[in-house]
Amino acid sequence: MSNAIYAALTRQDGLLREMQVIANNMANSSTTGFKSNHAIFAEHIAAVGDQSESLSMGSLAGHNFDLSQGGMKHTGGQFDLAIHGDGFFVLDTPAGERLTRSGAFQLSAEGNLVDAFGHQVQGAGGGAIAIPQEVTKVSIAPDGTLSSGEEILGQVAVVMPDGELNQEGGTMFAAPNGHQPIEEPSVMQGTLEQSNVSSILEVSRLIEVQRAYEAGQTLIEKEDDRINQLIKTIRQL
Repeated sequence: MSNAIYAALTRQDGLLREMQVIANNMANSSTTGFKSNHAIFAEHIAAVGDQSESLSMGSLAGHNFDLSQGGMKHTGGQFDLAIHGDGFFVLDTPAGERLTRSGAFQLSAEGNLVDAFGHQVQGAGGGAIAIPQEVTKVSIAPDGTLSSGEEILGQVAVVMPDGELNQEGGTMFAAPNGHQPIEEPSVMQGTLEQSNVSSILEVSRLIEVQRAYEAGQTLIEKEDDRINQLIKTIRQL
């Protein structure tokens, strides 16, 4: 196989994966708290022989996510929460603590505040947030404090990660280096943060990637035809 085809195939593989990233963004354009992803490409040099120059090829190196705030939508839901500005809610999952901007919470059968998948929302001091059965109306202050009348029921933790943040599909993030509470969070009750995906931008990116993929496919076909023609010519000699 020629060097041109090797280089083109690595590019095609990266473009195909970028199309998958764009498709995932578009599929989650209405998902509460979702953060859009972007493909990151890198160049690597491959040796092709002792007497030949090296071959430069591009490939998908990873993904980068956009943490910019999405639009706010008023729902009126008692346990629908959004964070204005910096910060994440903390969820207790089977894989450990995970951070999220998706605040579509509800009460479990045990009276604990949970997300749509049943993961417990962590309080400011750690542990679950329990709402007594007799409580029917809960007010949530900007600092995350839950109260019913004059009774304090708990406080939703709002934190910032220490260093690295890894997206784990959907709307959850892992913070390998831990996290620290925010001193003055801004929690909004009855509101949800929408996805920050721009459908128009994603469609434009998809068209651009598709055209680049088609151009790469044309190059591979032409190179294949050239090699076949060369082989036929040699055979006729």
